Amino acid sequence: MSKSHIFCTSTTLITAIISALICSATAHADWSANISAVSDYTFNGVSQTQNDPALQGGVDKAFSDGFYAGTWASNVDFGGDTNLEWDFYVGRYQTITEEVSIDYGIAYYSYHGGDDSSAGNYPELYTKFGYASDYGNSELNFWYTWDYFGTGAKHAIAMVAHTFELAPNHNIRASFDVSNSLDSDKWLWQGNDTSFYHYRVAYQTSYKGFDFEIAAENTNLDFDTADERIVFGIARTFSF
Repeated sequence: MSKSHIFCTSTTLITAIISALICSATAHADWSANISAVSDYTFNGVSQTQNDPALQGGVDKAFSDGFYAGTWASNVDFGGDTNLEWDFYVGRYQTITEEVSIDYGIAYYSYHGGDDSSAGNYPELYTKFGYASDYGNSELNFWYTWDYFGTGAKHAIAMVAHTFELAPNHNIRASFDVSNSLDSDKWLWQGNDTSFYHYRVAYQTSYKGFDFEIAAENTNLDFDTADERIVFGIARTFSF
């Protein structure tokens, strides 16, 4: 079990959209790449690597009109032959006022390593609202899929988060999210539970171009890949 994120149901269309954006001759764009190492790859508090470390990386292309496209990958371990998650996404970021922004798009999650790994592929729609103030940055995020892990289950996640500055280059980010299965006959989290909650508090800083994070998180699920834990991460972003 892992994360969730009617436009398409295959990587072919997502790839075509990304290619169309990248090949646009009229749009000005910037490229960036990122690489990170984490002590555990968790999503909504559930480990995607059986509590083991992960190496992750991605490439993004941002356009002057707010559109962007990208891809991202990580090793995973769900207890079977699947060992790679490879994601694709396209979206748009817009500022509504000086304080309010919106980020929306579609993502596609694909899995590799075993003969049946692709059976878990699924699309996801997302919308993220941001609010910047003198007291930090607040977020209200939503994710929805109609084919969670290829099961045909509708699944939704809602998250609230706030980041505030302790001192220059020293931030705290606190978040709380709820994951909900909307088709209990196709997906349950534990026993008869159709939902669970997750909370996380992270300290974030940077040094010589590297971003560092240490986070404490927990869920109300009762299995060892979703219990309380401390997660460390280091990342580097390159622009070109």
